[in-house]
Amino acid sequence: MSRSSDTLEGPANGPVDEDAQAALAERAGELALSRNLTVAAAESLTGGMISTALAAAGRSSEWFMGSLVAYASEVKHEVLDVPPGPVVSATAASAMARGVRRLLKADAAVAVTGAGGPGGQDGRDPGTVFIAFDGGGEHRVVRLELHDEPKVVCATSAAASLRVLVEGLEGM
Repeated sequence: MSRSSDTLEGPANGPVDEDAQAALAERAGELALSRNLTVAAAESLTGGMISTALAAAGRSSEWFMGSLVAYASEVKHEVLDVPPGPVVSATAASAMARGVRRLLKADAAVAVTGAGGPGGQDGRDPGTVFIAFDGGGEHRVVRLELHDEPKVVCATSAAASLRVLVEGLEGM
């Protein structure tokens, strides 16, 4: 049976730099290997930052299936089966995680979409981010409200997505 949580609101806690992302990706890899799981990612505003960290992690060829950078709304809708409507939403993040998991035949997936700034998107303020995890019997979405320049919003979103992935894999 699938377990789902409501959208959570809160800050991304912890460091967000490349070293932090690398450490989180290593942890995701350790968990995937120890549980014999494969991982995929779907990214929008982070533009490949998550997949770069995962690909650089140890023994990634054994557990990382790949990723899809779906920056354009049309790609989200046409490739990842995001339903019509806003792409900066919990619904879009959920569909992205499920879609990339299905496409890449992974055991678990993380997805992120949001308005990086400096302007808003889909009626959302800049810094509004949705991260979804899909794996095993768990599906959850986390909402972040970040207040910083686009570069920092992207780095924070990538690190937060990796944290969500680690937490999800810990539960599998």
